[in-house]
Amino acid sequence: MALLPDSVVGLLRRAAREPFAVQTARATVAATLSYVVATWLSSEPAPLTAPLTALLVVQVTVYSTLTTSIRRVNSVVVGVLIAIGFSAVVGLSWWSLGLIILASLVIGRFVRVDEFVQEVAISAMLILGVTKLASQAWDRVLETLIGASVGLLFNLVFAPPVWVDTAGESIEDLARRARHLLLDLAEQLGRPTAVADAAERLHEARRLDQAIADVDAALRQAEDSLRFNPRISEGLLSRLVLRTGLDTLEICVVVIRVISRSLTDLAKRRGPGEPLVAPDLAVAMEELLAHVGGALVSFAVLVTTQVSRNAEEAEERLAAELTAAWASRENVARLLLEQVRADPESWHLLGSLLTEVDRILDELDLEHRSRRLMEELDRASVAGRERFSRLGRLRRWLRGERPVLARVRRRRGKASAGARS
Repeated sequence: MALLPDSVVGLLRRAAREPFAVQTARATVAATLSYVVATWLSSEPAPLTAPLTALLVVQVTVYSTLTTSIRRVNSVVVGVLIAIGFSAVVGLSWWSLGLIILASLVIGRFVRVDEFVQEVAISAMLILGVTKLASQAWDRVLETLIGASVGLLFNLVFAPPVWVDTAGESIEDLARRARHLLLDLAEQLGRPTAVADAAERLHEARRLDQAIADVDAALRQAEDSLRFNPRISEGLLSRLVLRTGLDTLEICVVVIRVISRSLTDLAKRRGPGEPLVAPDLAVAMEELLAHVGGALVSFAVLVTTQVSRNAEEAEERLAAELTAAWASRENVARLLLEQVRADPESWHLLGSLLTEVDRILDELDLEHRSRRLMEELDRASVAGRERFSRLGRLRRWLRGERPVLARVRRRRGKASAGARS
């Protein structure tokens, strides 16, 4: 590394953190290992199904690897069974091929293989076209199991990276973009603003709203990387902290879009050379929106901070920003009342500005945040207990144990029959 230029070193480091670079290396190694194992265990001269399965199975996270392995094996087994069933009745011809493809695609929709529906038809076609049906069918299933097992074990032994930092960076970037937009909106309050300029801010707010989908995708990847990961001990709490944080920011972004729309409508009411609001109100609103923007960034840093000390510092900064914002809000409320008296026709637009700011501050409130997080933890705990309860009932049923309620009802039935006799 010392012999490489700094720009090349930086590029390599960024590439090492990218999901594409990491996934490419992991998939290549896993596919090669599965081929080596398949050559030892399979009778096929070129068992390419194993590396193909490993290539599809090894995803970015352990959770997605496990779920993909199950769906992949399920699709191959179903396709092989369909081919065996058809071969016992008809041979290979153009109409039987079409029929088996149709049957495989239809059945694949009902066996929960999701994106591997086509794999059911592919497996059925490949097995139907061979001469040694039983041997080929077994080899294909064996190779699929080898590829899926190697891919899953590869991710368990070499645990994939946790994408929490990437999701956290996306959340913080979203908050900083929202703060930047609030500052731009504040700058146009005290000066004449053309409708086109105000509309451009509205379009930026809408683009910011659309960017939530990208952040949500990064967060889903981070949530999957926390599931079943041996390096993570508190995955549920981390997932809920990030998810509830993004939900709060999403609400704030929607409110900012409403503020942008109100300012655009206000610009349409103003004449050429007329500012949107009075100069003193513009100064107070600029201060208020600056504190709101700072609170958004502090909130994003708080929900993405993993170290307790840094979390305390982020919480203190957020509390300070919220306190300053509420103080500025009271000043803005007084000045807005004077503005409404001078311009009663715009009272609904001016009043909406203060209402929307109140909504953002309420969403960022620390008590509201703690209450929401506790509700989500309780909901997850209840769901976990219900899931384990169902698994317990299933285990008892498999062991042949009858439910207590059924035994009580049966005893009551016998007692009633004896009393009648």
